[in-house]
Amino acid sequence: MPKTSLSVLSAVGLGKGVTDLATSFTHLTPPAARLGAVFARPRVIAALCVVSLAGLGWLYLGLIAGGAVAQGGDFWSLMRTLCRPIGGTSFGMPGSAPTVANAALLFAMWAAMSLAMMLPSAAPMILTYAEIADTAARKREPVVTPFALALGYAAIWIAFAAAAAILQIVLTQISLVDAAMAPVSRPLSAASFVLAGAYQFSSLKQSCLRACQRPFPFFFANWKTTARGVFGLGLRQGLHCLGCCWAMMLLMFAVGVMNVVWMAGLAIVMTLEKLSATKRVSRALGVALIAIGLVLFGADAFAFLVKE
Repeated sequence: MPKTSLSVLSAVGLGKGVTDLATSFTHLTPPAARLGAVFARPRVIAALCVVSLAGLGWLYLGLIAGGAVAQGGDFWSLMRTLCRPIGGTSFGMPGSAPTVANAALLFAMWAAMSLAMMLPSAAPMILTYAEIADTAARKREPVVTPFALALGYAAIWIAFAAAAAILQIVLTQISLVDAAMAPVSRPLSAASFVLAGAYQFSSLKQSCLRACQRPFPFFFANWKTTARGVFGLGLRQGLHCLGCCWAMMLLMFAVGVMNVVWMAGLAIVMTLEKLSATKRVSRALGVALIAIGLVLFGADAFAFLVKE
């Protein structure tokens, strides 16, 4: 790493947290400064994003509840709508070949969902880069717009969206997810929760989580001054984020794809996990996910015994 770049990084302060960084980006170009300013308050943008997702979810639930009341549904029938996926759109029945148009729509849905859920947790990382870039610009050193970093990060989650769309098509074809994007197998859903919970305690999860929680040391060791290099940094940060959150993202298959209430809930916990400086949130989340999985297993076993 060039000495000038090293001095810039040292000037920002290796020991400082994201919330201690300055939030003035006057030496960057206007578009880059605006992006830095947006992410200068990660908790605010996280709250806005999550509130928006939750608002859409409650709007949907209100429409469903209104329909249930009109059809004479009782209180418990309304409560059962809480964790339903958005119905009314079919992506192919089991055994039928998916069309290109449906596959493209499915990919677009997963891409929008992935970016909406992961954007809040990426805010501290983008802010850290923007602060370092601003410091470098003050010293008249070459800097690259934070858009290159954000684009690299987004590319990883767009690739994940493509893989998730393919997986959904496969699960629909083998009748594990129905055409309305709801799970069919309760034991499989329960196993998904247990797997996601157990992954919270793995060394890979904790390594990726540390990289997400502390982006400054990553930039300190890997600082780049070319657009290609910064795009690569975004890719690497995106991979860290993917390694941290893939198991929880795949829980959407267990609760119903495009279930906006669960989308909001998962977005909240993934953001809180990365904003936390300790392992407590991650471990508590792991225990909670395993407990949910065990409850689902128990409910399925009880239903089987009653049926017998």
